[in-house]
Amino acid sequence: MNNNPLYRFSSITEYHRAAGLPKPAHPLISLVHMDELTRPLDEGSFSLIYDFYSISMKRVKNAKFKYGQQASDFDEGVLFFMSPGQVFGMEIEKGVARHPPEGWMILIHPDFLWNTPLAKTIKQYEFFNYSVYEALYLSDKEETMLSAIAGNIEQEYHANIDLFSQSVIIAQLELLLTYSERYYQRQFITRKMINHEILTKLEDLLAGYFDSGMLAEKGLPSVSYIAENLNISPGYLSGLLKSLTGQNTQQHLHNKLIELAKEKLSTTNLSVSEIAYELGFEHLQSFSKLFKTKTNLSPLEFRHSFN
Repeated sequence: MNNNPLYRFSSITEYHRAAGLPKPAHPLISLVHMDELTRPLDEGSFSLIYDFYSISMKRVKNAKFKYGQQASDFDEGVLFFMSPGQVFGMEIEKGVARHPPEGWMILIHPDFLWNTPLAKTIKQYEFFNYSVYEALYLSDKEETMLSAIAGNIEQEYHANIDLFSQSVIIAQLELLLTYSERYYQRQFITRKMINHEILTKLEDLLAGYFDSGMLAEKGLPSVSYIAENLNISPGYLSGLLKSLTGQNTQQHLHNKLIELAKEKLSTTNLSVSEIAYELGFEHLQSFSKLFKTKTNLSPLEFRHSFN
């Protein structure tokens, strides 16, 4: 018996049918009110996959949303995003059926975005690839703002469809995504304890990697390797670092590498070629170019400045 079933929905109509909802007013976009679901999923653990985008503002009592070893409570207003094909894991505790979920969910089929600017720019919003653990926690004011925009979208596609309908809905979606990006930047700053723990773990992970000699063997760790070891998604890691340090993950790695290079250049008698090899560079020219880009000095010029 499968204790962790997987539910996949290829169309918005299929989701409506499975959830016991009426046929969607528009086949390519729908706003679902969570308290209207008549066929809630069973208690226990399960996974969901949509072949369309979803933007969800949910409160689900007794439910845990897990990623790695991390768990999130959704008792307060939380917004999270899923891109087509992304797997979403959920665990519903016993008794949750007596507490129907609250909130709303916007479902957007990729075909609805066809031939609009959002078809390309939606991929620039990294939070569509964040994990559930990295959801956006909303203040009451923020929740009210986004819910009003969601209501405008629902009102528009329920009205008589005309030449402007799609453009109006796209504009509202872009507004909602822009506000969401603003609120994520706020969250990177306000959730200081959690973010500090992530940065501390990052520094410990990099220190262990550098001390292990793996640089010479494998080169710099990949962003996906680091994110996996921190139990967060690569996009969230880069977004967090960008907000707190002004650098993405790759830039942060390069700066750490240059600091280590400076230490070796100033405290050892290793040649520049030997140092380049120990830092995982196959070619001396690549190391020298990166070093000069970061310091405005060649490795030898930096070393001579200590003599």
